[in-house]
Amino acid sequence: MRYEGKLYRPPSEADAYILQATVGCSWNRCVYCDMYREKSFRVRELAESLADVEAAGRRFGAQVDKVFVADGDALVMPVGHWEAILGACRAAFPALRRVSCYAMARNVLEKTDEELARLRAAGLSLLYIGPESGDDVTLRRIAKGQDRADHVAAARKAKGAGMALSVIFLLGAGGVERSDEHARESARLASEMDPEFLSALTLTVVPGTPLATLAGRGRFELPAVPSLLRELRAFVSEAAPSDALFRTNHASNHLPLGGRLPRDRARIVATLDAALEGRIALREEGDRGL
Repeated sequence: MRYEGKLYRPPSEADAYILQATVGCSWNRCVYCDMYREKSFRVRELAESLADVEAAGRRFGAQVDKVFVADGDALVMPVGHWEAILGACRAAFPALRRVSCYAMARNVLEKTDEELARLRAAGLSLLYIGPESGDDVTLRRIAKGQDRADHVAAARKAKGAGMALSVIFLLGAGGVERSDEHARESARLASEMDPEFLSALTLTVVPGTPLATLAGRGRFELPAVPSLLRELRAFVSEAAPSDALFRTNHASNHLPLGGRLPRDRARIVATLDAALEGRIALREEGDRGL
């Protein structure tokens, strides 16, 4: 499989075929992120992507039931490009049941309802969207590029086209200063976006990023671990999607959790309380990562 640079994909796509149809991220300005900083964004030549799918089909064929289309916000590709790739995936993988990609709210909003419906009909069924925060002050500070209203509108538009959503929030993104606002507004945004899948990751201040520069100048401070757990507790206590599969199984997190919200809220909160009281061990620091 051809792949330029480091490979990033959601934990739930660990067993998916990864197709790099775009290189990098079309936005690539979020202050905390170093995932695609060494890459200049481009859409790969369609012939290259189709050749990769064909080769994977010959090698793996019926073994593939999921495809994740990379890199950072592959939804930005033109609809015709997408339709060719989705058609090739259906032909190459007879057991295919899901095609997904990362997306930003702007990618969704830039496409018409008809275009999104065409993509869903062609097989694109799941979008991973990372608002990171529901707090507009925090969203401006991390240079996300869209506000909470944009994320609500994008979620409604994608769901209107029949696409499922996996929505990602970032513990610690508000820093010490806006820890509470970040947690509670993120819970409110999670409720409004109403995804099928919901997850929380934990911010890492990565050397070389603009956030690391801000931290070095005393303009950003990551909350301590107990405060991060309290953020998570507030988020779980207040998030009210219709019925979302919730996970904190990403390697960045101090405490892996799982369940459905709101059904399992009480159990998850009780587990967080036990962790805050020291009755449940947290993940060793050396076992955490990006």
